[in-house]
Amino acid sequence: MRVLIAWADDVSPNLGVRALGRGSIDLLSAAHPDAEFEVMNYGSRPAAIDWSPRTLLRRRALRSSGMMDWLASFDLFWDTRSGDSFADIYGLDRHLTMSLIHEFAAQAGVRCVMAPQTIGPFATRRAAWLATRTLKRSHLVFARDPRSAEAAAALGRPVDALTTDLVFAIAPPGPDAPRDVVLNVSGLLWEPNPHVDYEEYRRSVRLVIEGVRADGRSITLMPHVLDSSSPDSDLAAARAIHADYDGEFELFEPESLDAARGALAAAQVVVGARMHACLNALSTGTPAVAMAYSRKFRPLLAELGWDDVVEVRDASSTSSAVLSAIRSPRLAERARDAQAEGRARIDRLRSSVGALA
Repeated sequence: MRVLIAWADDVSPNLGVRALGRGSIDLLSAAHPDAEFEVMNYGSRPAAIDWSPRTLLRRRALRSSGMMDWLASFDLFWDTRSGDSFADIYGLDRHLTMSLIHEFAAQAGVRCVMAPQTIGPFATRRAAWLATRTLKRSHLVFARDPRSAEAAAALGRPVDALTTDLVFAIAPPGPDAPRDVVLNVSGLLWEPNPHVDYEEYRRSVRLVIEGVRADGRSITLMPHVLDSSSPDSDLAAARAIHADYDGEFELFEPESLDAARGALAAAQVVVGARMHACLNALSTGTPAVAMAYSRKFRPLLAELGWDDVVEVRDASSTSSAVLSAIRSPRLAERARDAQAEGRARIDRLRSSVGALA
């Protein structure tokens, strides 16, 4: 079986996207050991595909472009949408590009599956129409949280299964050097953005640092979106904090997904504004306090029985809630329960995935 995994790979600077790619391959190859995989993402563009909607439409019209023949060479189109891009929160062009490729794969006779992901929100009628079309052209649709399942049902295509994030399909890493509090600061939120007040977010982070220091605990700064040309890399924010505190804290810059997961697994607790920093931690059994900026956090984590989610608002209330969560009892035990729940939810997909032969 030839599988095209869309919108995830093992080279993206966003380690969450790498986790989706690894989790997809681990889940699918367990059911289909002889499967061949190819990945497609913004940093891994196949020659037959283009990221311009206009060019995609032109290639569809011209058989000589080779796009449709290339798509038809696959048996399965596994559409991850980078976990949370089946929505219009990142702009209509992105939603349109991804939807067109899904549509053309279906037209080429490939079975299309919407991998476990967030579905919605869709603020415009056009975005909702595109989403409806994609869902109805999909052989299977999986949601990773109940709110996404509700969104799919409202668009007329109920999901085939409610599961969780693909990160729980990845085997836990080996032991790493022990760390206390690992802090992931989001470059997306550190600068002006449409999600939260970046100045309040910056103050929140600094107040959390002061509280952790006052408790006598050590901090490791760890980016989860690595250095790239993208303006929302976490690295600049981590380096700015590192400099502000005169290098008092360790700054760990992981070179791979495995290195990041090893560091998170060795932590006592993780505080992260990147959802996959939190999910990578929980999937290894490490407690994670999420600093949430969108609706994708709470319903997904709640299904794992994990309620340490703090909405990023004013600095005082946000930091107070984060510090309270860090100090709460039974963190490690509850994290292990969340890890077990995540694995069990992924295991429920295995029969559906096995039937894709």
